[in-house]
Amino acid sequence: MAKKKTTTKKANKGGRPTAYKPEYAKEAFEYCAIFGADDKMLAKKFGVAESTLYLWKLKHNEFSEALKAGKEEFDTKNVEKALRDRALGYEHDDVHISNYQGEITVTPIKKKYPPDTTACIFWLKNRQPDKWRDKQGLEHSGNLEINIVNYGDNNAPI
Repeated sequence: MAKKKTTTKKANKGGRPTAYKPEYAKEAFEYCAIFGADDKMLAKKFGVAESTLYLWKLKHNEFSEALKAGKEEFDTKNVEKALRDRALGYEHDDVHISNYQGEITVTPIKKKYPPDTTACIFWLKNRQPDKWRDKQGLEHSGNLEINIVNYGDNNAPI
């Protein structure tokens, strides 16, 4: 009887090695927090397909968390502030450049923007949904009683 030859081999996982590097988590956080990058922009930055980026998010929890934190930071610092400014109205410094008879003048001015009703509605619906949402909840109480009465032939189908 022949003896079986046993060898110890590492299991071959197959496929190409991952291009993911642990430092990508920090880079992704910064790219999202500073530029508000979406997945398409991140894939381009790292030189991979969006599907690869999706796999990285599934396989590397630190990468996924970094993306979430970076996007949230950008939204908080920029988007929420812009929406609040539009809802409440705001002003900023600007310049008016004019040309009169060949002479160019630059005049500092303040531009003022009134509150925007749509931004106010959006803000309130999201900050106080119970008070401002479009859909109102209705409660029904009591009993509903249904009586079916058949007039005419008792043998006729209903």
